[in-house]
Amino acid sequence: MHFKLVDQFLELTDTSAVAIKNVTAAEEYLQDHFPGFPVLPGVFMVEALTQAARAVLEKRGMPRMVLGEVKALRYGSFVRPGETLKVEVTLDKAKDDGTFVFKAQGTVLKGIAGQSMVAETAVSGRLILRALRN
Repeated sequence: MHFKLVDQFLELTDTSAVAIKNVTAAEEYLQDHFPGFPVLPGVFMVEALTQAARAVLEKRGMPRMVLGEVKALRYGSFVRPGETLKVEVTLDKAKDDGTFVFKAQGTVLKGIAGQSMVAETAVSGRLILRALRN
């Protein structure tokens, strides 16, 4: 099963990406996570960051990269239906072993009618992507 968790790229270069994931109540997995208090699962936040990092590497001509490791992962605010997760990834290091280290952060954008948008960190950490092994 494949989840496309990046709805739109706001910026995409060969070293960084900024993208958004709009969370809607219609998303099937929210029915179980959690009943009465639906939130975007943390693993899906990490997957959105990974998809953005993978897009950066595709731009560099490396289309078959997968998540190899996550370091210093921290969760903050919940992302609920009606809110937007803004993901930002920046290539930090291209290592000699063919892996790529990204600094990654997901920010939840919360808007209240008539007030300015509030941004809170939902997830942050370092992603290490490696080539797909057959």
